[in-house]
Amino acid sequence: MTSASAPLTRIAEHLDTLLRTREIPDYPGALNGIQVEHTGPVTRCALAVDASLPTIEGAITAKANLLVVHHGLYWSGVQPLCGRSYTRARLLMEHDIAVYSSHLPLDCHPTFGNNPLMARALGLEPTAGFARFQTIDVGVMGVADVDTTALAAKARVLAEREGGALVTVGVVPGRRTRCWALCTGAGASSDTLREAAQTGVDTLIVGEGPHHTAVEAQELGIAMLYAGHYATETFGVRALGAELERAFGLPWTFVPSPTGL
Repeated sequence: MTSASAPLTRIAEHLDTLLRTREIPDYPGALNGIQVEHTGPVTRCALAVDASLPTIEGAITAKANLLVVHHGLYWSGVQPLCGRSYTRARLLMEHDIAVYSSHLPLDCHPTFGNNPLMARALGLEPTAGFARFQTIDVGVMGVADVDTTALAAKARVLAEREGGALVTVGVVPGRRTRCWALCTGAGASSDTLREAAQTGVDTLIVGEGPHHTAVEAQELGIAMLYAGHYATETFGVRALGAELERAFGLPWTFVPSPTGL
């Protein structure tokens, strides 16, 4: 039996259409889509949160020649091909590994997105968008009637499973979550707290945020669940791995590389 394979261009077209890559605004350093080409075709995929030396090495170990990531190679802007940048590029070229990245298009997708998938993993059903960025809502929100401590316990299991740890603010016995919002990654900011207060959110679930957001949340009476940037963004790439297997028959491997943050 011949192993499945597909041209990189076909896979990229499929993902770009699926994720609405050209329609979704993003930060300049995201550079969504193909970041590195190869001679191909794609025969096995590796999926990871970050494009880094450990995940590139993980792709090599898995014998994958396409690395699909949430955070790509170019967050710091233009860089000389020296030091770590050179090593990453050299390994990709030597092993003929392509890189495809999807940041906000993956965060907000209703089926494959980090935000709706994490919400459902916590037993929450999104009913609206949250965390406005330009023309899109990156996160999700909804209504519930659950014990906040029990919700935090679920988030703690999720975070620890992915190599992180949960930090909570304002989670006290007897408190209930009736209106929640969720924004994975660096989801806590003065903007998202302001939006939460304006929309009646009593519990905000995020990956991480600066210290001042914990202070602001206490003043606003909003319970905060910081579940970790990395831990909250493993959902989307795993979902894309399953989608590439469904659409192209390609085997895939998730390459873990938790930061603890």
